[in-house]
Amino acid sequence: MKSTHDISLMTSLGLTSNIATASTDKTFYYQRDLENYDSSKPILVVLHGYPQTHIHSHNPKFPSLPIAFSASSPLIPLILIGHDRSARICHRLAVDFSNPPPNFGFNKKFELKGTILLDIVPTLTQWQSMSDSRVSMGTFHWSFLANVELATAMIKAQGGDNWAKMCLDRWVGKSSAGQEKFKEHDAIEVYAEAFKVESVIRTTCDDYRAGAMEDPQLQEEDQREGRKIESDVLVLFSKGYLGGWYDVEKVWSEWMGGNGRLEVHGIGRGVGHLLAEEEPEETAGVVRSFYERHM
Repeated sequence: MKSTHDISLMTSLGLTSNIATASTDKTFYYQRDLENYDSSKPILVVLHGYPQTHIHSHNPKFPSLPIAFSASSPLIPLILIGHDRSARICHRLAVDFSNPPPNFGFNKKFELKGTILLDIVPTLTQWQSMSDSRVSMGTFHWSFLANVELATAMIKAQGGDNWAKMCLDRWVGKSSAGQEKFKEHDAIEVYAEAFKVESVIRTTCDDYRAGAMEDPQLQEEDQREGRKIESDVLVLFSKGYLGGWYDVEKVWSEWMGGNGRLEVHGIGRGVGHLLAEEEPEETAGVVRSFYERHM
């Protein structure tokens, strides 16, 4: 797989990147229309999950809105959207925007208009539910990857590309139509190629380590101190995946404050964990509706 494959795909969708300045910027992202940005409309910041890359939202059905992938561009209005691991970043930011901790500078430049979370429950809830053997088996990788050195060595031995393909095969749904959409643009090969690099394996394992240690501790403090999300939240979930284990609306309602509105939308028809790729039309439609209500 050529390293330029995903770049040519993203540029064909009208996106541009900061590849020329990424080393100075210390981040890499794609964006659309930020040069002509209308400050009255929110920027949609899209963050991908594990083990995916920025082509997670490669389907052209995804909303043609001002977009920044993995980074963003008076107060600038934002809507955050994340899937899987990056939805957890969005959850953290939504809490911190509502209850700014010391030295939290984002709220001095940005206004969070809303947060869109794809197929997650809070990290603390996920760990607490692992006493259920079904949940524990289905999410075995959480505790495995959190052991960074062990997991890195074992994934390298298997082949990082083989590991990524195995994970994706476990998480994609049973819908044949969804599976075909997920495979478009050689997405599986692009994701697998990234996991041939040891630093990618190790860094993503370290994310799961933080998800086992710092993150649930912070969330315990949030709940104990009453630090809730005070802005609007949309949760999209797979009825056959996450919805098979949790009452998603009930779970998230416990993390909402009095000033934010919670919307929950389940996607069925055999769609699995990879919502935006398996069912891009419905996902994009719900996202667009939420976005337009927050302009």
